[in-house]
Amino acid sequence: MRDVRTAADSRTDTGLLDGLDPEQRAAATAPRGPVCVLAGAGTGKTRTITHRIAHLVRGGHVAAGQVLAVTFTSRAAGELRSRLRALGVEGAQARTFHAAALRQLRYFWPRVVGGPQWDLIENNKLRLIGQAAHRTGLSTEVEVLRDLAGEIEWAKASLIVPDDYPAAAARRQRDTPEPPTRVAAVYRQYEELKNSARLLDFDDLLLHTIAALEEHRAVAEEFRDRYRCFVVDEYQDVTPLQQRLLDAWLGERDDLTVVGDANQTIYSFGGASPRPLLEFPRRFPEATVIRLERDYRSTPQVVALANSAIGAARGRPAGSRLRLVGQRPDGPPPRFVEFDDEPAEAAATAARIRDLLDAGVAASEIAVLYRVNAQSEAYEQALAEQDIPYLVRGGERFFARTEVRQAMVALRTAASRAEPGELVPAVGAVLGQVGLTEQPPAGGSARERWDALAALRDLADELSRTVPDMDLPGFVAELDQRAAAQHPPTVAGVTLASLHAAKGLEWDAVFLVGLAEGTVPIQRADGDEQAIEEERRLFYVGLTRAREHLTLSWSLSRTAGGRRHRRRSRFLYGLLPENHPASRVARASGSSGPRAKVRCRVCGSSLMATIEIKLGRCEGCPSTVDEELLERLRGWRGARARELKVPVYVVFTDATLMAIAEQRPTDERELVAIAGIGATKLERFGSEVLAMVNSGTPA
Repeated sequence: MRDVRTAADSRTDTGLLDGLDPEQRAAATAPRGPVCVLAGAGTGKTRTITHRIAHLVRGGHVAAGQVLAVTFTSRAAGELRSRLRALGVEGAQARTFHAAALRQLRYFWPRVVGGPQWDLIENNKLRLIGQAAHRTGLSTEVEVLRDLAGEIEWAKASLIVPDDYPAAAARRQRDTPEPPTRVAAVYRQYEELKNSARLLDFDDLLLHTIAALEEHRAVAEEFRDRYRCFVVDEYQDVTPLQQRLLDAWLGERDDLTVVGDANQTIYSFGGASPRPLLEFPRRFPEATVIRLERDYRSTPQVVALANSAIGAARGRPAGSRLRLVGQRPDGPPPRFVEFDDEPAEAAATAARIRDLLDAGVAASEIAVLYRVNAQSEAYEQALAEQDIPYLVRGGERFFARTEVRQAMVALRTAASRAEPGELVPAVGAVLGQVGLTEQPPAGGSARERWDALAALRDLADELSRTVPDMDLPGFVAELDQRAAAQHPPTVAGVTLASLHAAKGLEWDAVFLVGLAEGTVPIQRADGDEQAIEEERRLFYVGLTRAREHLTLSWSLSRTAGGRRHRRRSRFLYGLLPENHPASRVARASGSSGPRAKVRCRVCGSSLMATIEIKLGRCEGCPSTVDEELLERLRGWRGARARELKVPVYVVFTDATLMAIAEQRPTDERELVAIAGIGATKLERFGSEVLAMVNSGTPA
């Protein structure tokens, strides 16, 4: 690898590099060629890569129009474009993989395919999958179709064709919604229906672009002459399909900068893998590798907690062992709070948010993060009762709102006859005509409309300060570009979001809620060591979203007055301060927690792996499984899953069934002692399972 200390170019624009720390500067000034930036959460990776692009352009190493930067969300691509423009770089392309492929495919279509361009499936994908499922004799319930769509998307992202799907699913131990051969049949039918209708899905954009570049020499030469320098953000989330497209873009060249953090790999279920990031130095032996570990986002207290959480991970590859170093002043210690039930947890969270608002923290700087979207309802209700404005990330798109569309029409009309003048007063005058008043209304839908218009006004104010000579026509053009990229401005209100949706965002105050076993980590991950570690990384992502205030909470019962049998998340063990009252959770559940040694019931050795703890024995020790009972349990599970219209693992995982058939629990106490069987599973299925174990016949 090149020595990064000698990489700075003598023509560096020192003004551009002011404010970068030594590692950021090394990444920004590294010469053209392969560069790998291992960037921890909050270490300024976006700042670093935009300054790198600006440095290369200003130094004459590459023209702005020859740069293609790709990332994984429209919002992140919009942020890259905004920052590049603020650095004076016009013309560099910053897009998602799919947006870049769509643009290229449209350009090359007449040469590589010919005829009218095929339409892109956007909102009717489930309808096609429903037709395919019906032809295959499977259920067309919406939840089933969504599960099938997820499997098809995973297969295409992993470059797996229908004929190869059953073997690949078995090899990867996929929890498939239907038997793999039937999923493959639906996949095959879906592709036939889609192609006969001359439609493309989002994965097809990448596949067809790859084919155009790999099979048409003239197309590849024209593209590679157009783009000379590539930057990939969030490289830990690349799929095999995206990597193949990147390889097709590069050809034999190596002018590639990648940025990522293997500790934030949270999309393995969709085919993403940190392997290309971790193996980058092996693929490019001359690559410059730089580690960013100075955390400018979070207080040392938040950083220390995040380091402890990810430090407990098992099997971490060397390239992922970044240890963040907090750069901000001290802040309050993270808060750990236990509640009797979920309604109490939601109400207390809303009350604490009210305290923060009263103390001067802006609503837009507060977030409530949860594992699954179904958890949002309780928090929506609790915030509404406190008259606190909120927005659910992943809900209605900003630019689709009626008041925003009306405002953009009015702004466009004003821009067509605008005379030179200051941007902010001009925008304020137009928005005043469509409902933006000096003071916000009391609440409800009127307040939501006002907040949306105020976000447009605030964006104008921001652009007037960061983009020289920004005028009303330029502002309208910026809005059109943001609407196309779904890159909305910040709207006032507390954010409610899933942990996955929170990736790439940050707030002054973060509430991580619902941190109970079966939710964090999610129930279906139990028994799968790799899935558990991905859940840990997702928890880590949530922790690192907080700048200053961080609250972690969980409840012992799902419903008010319910049985308090739930346990706090295993990821919290070792993080709580000593003598914290939440230690009673482990005692109430009859377990001493992960810190206590669990021994094999056969040989007495300490057990460490999740699957071994669940089974109660070492993986190499002889099994005492009752094969007949195991078969009955599997048959019962399949019937219950069909009755409830859920995947079989939602009832019980294979590992849980194996543990039941080996340990043959005779009462509720013994049954709930098996990992993965909590209060909810006990209440719903306990009597049926115990009847099968005790009587030897199905319940």
